[in-house]
Amino acid sequence: MKRKITVGSRDSALALWQTRWVVEQLQQQNPDVTFEIVTMKTKGDKMLDVALAKIGDKGLFTKELEVAMQCGEIDFAVHSLKDLPTVLPAGLTIGAVCQRDNPGDALVSRDGRKLAELPRGARIGTSSLRRCAQLLNCRPDFQPVSLRGNLNTRMKKLAAEGLDAIILAAAGLIRLGWQDMIAEIISFDICLPAVGQGAIAVECRSEDDYILKLLQGVEHPATRAATNAERALLRHLEGGCQIPIGAYGEVVSGKLNLTAVVATLDGSQVIRAGGEALPDQANQLGIEVAEKLLAMGGKKILQQVRAGE
Repeated sequence: MKRKITVGSRDSALALWQTRWVVEQLQQQNPDVTFEIVTMKTKGDKMLDVALAKIGDKGLFTKELEVAMQCGEIDFAVHSLKDLPTVLPAGLTIGAVCQRDNPGDALVSRDGRKLAELPRGARIGTSSLRRCAQLLNCRPDFQPVSLRGNLNTRMKKLAAEGLDAIILAAAGLIRLGWQDMIAEIISFDICLPAVGQGAIAVECRSEDDYILKLLQGVEHPATRAATNAERALLRHLEGGCQIPIGAYGEVVSGKLNLTAVVATLDGSQVIRAGGEALPDQANQLGIEVAEKLLAMGGKKILQQVRAGE
């Protein structure tokens, strides 16, 4: 008799693509196992009329799935890693981090123009304070417009709301086969991505040895090291959706490089720092780069942002 494993997923097209991809890999490796996908809506999926920064982000897109895991209703859940809080609920762990796809931010414009070609005062849709701050640092004339909803909804709003462009995670567009709509992948010199952007994470119960062993089949050590460094930095800065923080880690020639930014909400000040270490020192590297940012003026910026200044 085949063993049945129940997998949790949000019900958006992108979330289901990611969950089915993980299940397909595991199914090929474990033909004696049956997988069933269960979908559910999270708080973040339901509250689409409020900016992310105003809701608070602790488990906004993950809590319902995590409760289902803790109750034994599902065996593991597939997430976009950038949605996972840096501190997980008791009894849960990240069982696997899959190989990262393009981590960058993608510009989708109405007429295919690139960022530098957009008209003065261009209206750009994004729900991310991180993107707003870094874009305004590059072009203070831009007019950011709050944009929520799944990828389909956001694409429709590009024309319906008279926006010049919207910014989305490149990986999501590529996974859904919409790469032809991308006018430009924004340079990291202009806009560093969200922590974990482009990576898929699989969360499970920390004591479930069978599932933990199963998930090793989709684990990618280099992506795990890179995103561990990013998450350690974010955790040390105590940041989230309400704080403009960008970071990108990458293993190159056996070394782990990490670059990160902290910005004021209006983009008038962007502080950037970086560092390098061995992949097994990822957490330490994240803390070191976070400390650099704080010492360079990041501490004052974070205090101002949290105070609502």
